[in-house]
Amino acid sequence: VQLQASGGGLVRPGGSLTLSCAASGVIFSINNMGWYRQAPGKQRELVATITRGGDTNYADSVKGRFTLSRDNAKMTVYLQMNSLKPEDTAVYSCNAFDVRRQYTYWGQGTLVTVSS
Repeated sequence: VQLQASGGGLVRPGGSLTLSCAASGVIFSINNMGWYRQAPGKQRELVATITRGGDTNYADSVKGRFTLSRDNAKMTVYLQMNSLKPEDTAVYSCNAFDVRRQYTYWGQGTLVTVSS
């Protein structure tokens, strides 16, 4: 399984950005997918996860601002980020959990910088 993340960049406070993460390879047993982030000097933290059925879970810090969606036909998840704040600046990484292998795959990170 390979995960290809895209969509990071520089955005002003209050702006919006959409990240995408596409899974490819042997993906029939992929269930949960999600995004995590790591800011400089901080530990990696959960941003949001989504099940194959579309149930979502968000970190309190992003609730009401970020929306995670999923296209199972494309095995791609989309993280719509609105009302971005400087504290959202981090490297965002996506992952996917393979229920058959009981293994979590990680994609490469994409940098999101929120700055004026």
